[in-house]
Formats: sequence, structure tokens, C-alpha cells
Amino acid sequence: MNQQNPSLMLVDGMALLFRAFYATAVSGQYMINSKGIPTNGIHGFIKHMFTAVSRFKPTHLAVCWDMGSKTFRTELYPDYKGNRGEPPVELIPQFDLAKEVVESFNIPNIGLEGFEADDCIGTIAKKMKEHVHVFILTGDQDILQLLDERISVIMLKKGFGNYQVHTPQSFYEEKGIFPSQLIDLKALMGDASDNYPGVRGIGEKTALKLLQQFEHIDGIISNLNKLTNSQKTKIEQDRDMLHLYRRLAEIKCDVPVSCSLEESLLIIEKEKAMKKLMDLELRSINRLLPMEEKYIS
Repeated sequence: MNQQNPSLMLVDGMALLFRAFYATAVSGQYMINSKGIPTNGIHGFIKHMFTAVSRFKPTHLAVCWDMGSKTFRTELYPDYKGNRGEPPVELIPQFDLAKEVVESFNIPNIGLEGFEADDCIGTIAKKMKEHVHVFILTGDQDILQLLDERISVIMLKKGFGNYQVHTPQSFYEEKGIFPSQLIDLKALMGDASDNYPGVRGIGEKTALKLLQQFEHIDGIISNLNKLTNSQKTKIEQDRDMLHLYRRLAEIKCDVPVSCSLEESLLIIEKEKAMKKLMDLELRSINRLLPMEEKYIS
């Protein structure tokens, strides 16, 4: 194991599992094994994870999970993510099985009731960046608020092995604001996928302009007299909700979870992993595991 440049890859488990499931579910390919269990999501999840491992070569790895739909955010705002239906029946058994597969690779599963995977990722990334460079593997744009010189985000694109790697510099070049301002941006423009509206009538273009000028929500509110009449009216209408939307948008980085370098060292016991994959009757299992010898014992 090369310890000269250690790095930790934090995987957004739900983002990978959902992406993998829907990629084949759309054509009805659920990969149902002889026990009647669908395995398409698990198969794609493993492939996504280890394709990224082969590309970015982390020395350490952990997977973070959502632990149910009720979180501190739904307590703050009951409609949070209220537009999302129940997961398909073919996906439901794959949630726990995916975690069992991760465990069979000696990779830590991390999650905490009342919080989202993003909160666990944020907490661990902030702690561990003092010791290693952190890569976050996800398909979720919200995570970009965590970017800094020691935290990069690997954004999954369509297909396997296609990524956009984000850094603070690339984020600023694209948006014209700093990563931490993404929280205020989401509060202003809302987030349809998380089901909160933001300020009605304020889109991304206007929100970016306001943040470039006034830095954050409090700066905008302190300078209402400098806004156009239309902008001022819109913000005053939703002013009472703005700080709540900001709390919904902000990833919590002080969740009581931890992950040491020792427990996240990526070394797979091949026999243990293969047994689990064979139990699930996954196809082409030899090709699913990383090929690099340093990851296999």
C-alpha cells in the first residue's frame, strides 16, 4: 500500500445505488436471482464504486447512507422532500443487501438516524481533511458546498467511468461565487428536488448576481434599499422563510459519526467478498472487484 499520498474516498451510497438501479430498471432488467431477489442496483453500485477506485486510487474508503426519510430537516419543514414517492418494490430489498456487500469488502458503512448521508459525508470530510485529501463520489450537486483545498468532489456523469471533478477553483469559474455560498444560493432559488421553493420569482441568475454583490443572505437583507423594487418586494415577501431554507440547504458538519484511517484502509479479503457476491448470484463477479493487487488480500 502506498502511504506517501494517502487519500480518502467518501461514497454517497444512495446516490450510487439509485443511479445504478434506474439505469437498468428502465428496461425491466432487475437481475432477479434464483431466490427471487433483484440485484441490478447492487451490481451497478459495486461497478460504479470500483470503477472510481481504479481511476482515482484512494488508499481509504467509506460509504455513507441515508437512514430513513425522517431527519432534523423534516422536523424543521415537514414538506422537505415531500414530493418523493416510495421507492420501487424491486429496489427496497437492495438497500440492506448493498450495505451487506460493502461490509463484505471490509469497507465501513456510515449513517445516523435523523441525518442524511450528506451530513455524515460533510462531518467526516471536515475531520479527515487534516490527515488526507478527501474525494467525495456522488451525483448530488448539493455536496459542492463542501469543496475546499483538501476536499474535491467527483461528480458521476452518465454511464460508467465518466466524471466531472470539482475543486474550489472550478466551482468559482463556473458560478462566480465560492462553494460555501452555494448554501445561500439554494436558499434564494429553492430546490425543487428537495421540495422547498426559495424566494418566489428569484432564479439562479438573479440569486448569483445578488450573492456576488452582497456575499450572503444577511448581506442582501441589510442592503434591501440597493435592490430593484421588484427584487426588494420578492425578498420581503419570503424574508421570514429565507433563514429556514438556508438551514435546509446547509450540510451539517458536526454530526456524531466518525471514521478512522485505520478502519477505512481499503484492503479487500477476496475470499470473504467473493462468497457474498456468489451468494447474491451476481454476474461477472471477478470483473467487479478492483484489479489492483494493493487492494486485495
